Amino acid sequence: MLRWCANGFGAVALSALAREPAYGATANPLAPKQPHFAPRARNVIFLYMDGGPSQVDTFDFKPMLEKHDGKDPRQVIGKLAPTQFDNVGKVLKSQWSFKQHGQCGHWISSLFPYLSEVADDLAVIKSMTSKFSEHTSANYFLHTGSGFQGRPSMGAWLGYGLGSENRELPGFVVLNGGLIPPGGLDCFGSGFLPSAYQGSVFLPKEQPLANIRPTEATPALQRNKLDLIRQFDQQFNGQLGGESEVEAAIQNYETAYRMQAAVPDLMDLSSETEETRKLYGLEAEFKNTQTFGMQCLLARRLVQRGVRFIELTCPGGNGDRWDQHSGLVDGHNKNCRTVDQPIAALLKDLKRCGLFDSTLVVWGGEFGRTPFAQGANGRDHNPFGFTIWMAGAGIKGGVSIGQTDEWGYRAVENRFEIHDLHATMLHLLGIDHTKSTFRFSGRDMRLTDVHGHVMHEVIA
Repeated sequence: MLRWCANGFGAVALSALAREPAYGATANPLAPKQPHFAPRARNVIFLYMDGGPSQVDTFDFKPMLEKHDGKDPRQVIGKLAPTQFDNVGKVLKSQWSFKQHGQCGHWISSLFPYLSEVADDLAVIKSMTSKFSEHTSANYFLHTGSGFQGRPSMGAWLGYGLGSENRELPGFVVLNGGLIPPGGLDCFGSGFLPSAYQGSVFLPKEQPLANIRPTEATPALQRNKLDLIRQFDQQFNGQLGGESEVEAAIQNYETAYRMQAAVPDLMDLSSETEETRKLYGLEAEFKNTQTFGMQCLLARRLVQRGVRFIELTCPGGNGDRWDQHSGLVDGHNKNCRTVDQPIAALLKDLKRCGLFDSTLVVWGGEFGRTPFAQGANGRDHNPFGFTIWMAGAGIKGGVSIGQTDEWGYRAVENRFEIHDLHATMLHLLGIDHTKSTFRFSGRDMRLTDVHGHVMHEVIA
């Protein structure tokens, strides 16, 4: 009636009132929301090692590989699963030495001299598995809990469940070092959730986003332009009867406007000390260490500003990411040189800033590598047993959870899958993964689908 009577002026008034907080409107989809129970963590930093680090060369020490190095894996390991390229070589020992570190005695290879210094902070999970053995589906699965394209990323689910503590920045930020993983931007998308929850991709440089500088001569002109666009959108939205997609687009405009002031402040490192810059490796000889060091420092600054979920992707220039089908030694040496010092610095700096106990840090890739060679000097994909680690808020540091077999090939004890990782992350943020749902296509969808169990073994 209000739309049709008096030329619809009544509907215009009602539409305006409905957007006022005093009338119960929730105009901002990123407004903070109450968790299901008291959280242990407020923020997440996901250190994504695109390509699949080799567990038997990093954190999963297997002396049997050295004992049987060069032998036919079919004779000593037994039946092998099909590999991506069907190019099975000999059993390949780790090309790096392992030592125990910290009071906990974590086995860590010589690839991580800096990370070894904070061994007691890590909960190392050696029995993670994936349902997929090729990058695109495995990336979707790791990020969204589904091997299919178009589902919401875990960062989007956290924003949907908890909102954000910062109105000037997105709730989900991807610090892209130069490589978008197989699967593309859908790994960071919002899927069927409102678009306000999708990841915003930042580059680690002075101007991390296109068009971040104001396009108008004065802030007043920029504000007037945005207000006019908002007026048109609201009129259109009123004709539709109030569509959430239109309102989400309006909120995205508003966030983009506020980011024009917030992002330059985020990128201004003049307040950071020379000691901090050296800690993160911003002046390291290796350029990729500088790049990833900048990403890790920005991650800490984003946590300080209340951004809910921050994901870091690895810089280019290291060859084929962590995906060494050949040239394992050169590739993993470069990859670890890229991330080792910055990640250790991040954990130390979070402690120094009083943020370690409220920030969950997760490290890992979409799968691991085979204990036998691909060809002569590489390793193929292995989804049957690989390593991730967690640290920070709510995590029991210094523990090793799960086991692979004596070859580091298949998980045989406390076997976990990606759904369990997602359930645990949500749990630490105060969210019951079975209750954080969104109605889509006739069913209540969730990040963990109908699966997932909280990994209580890693929780302090």
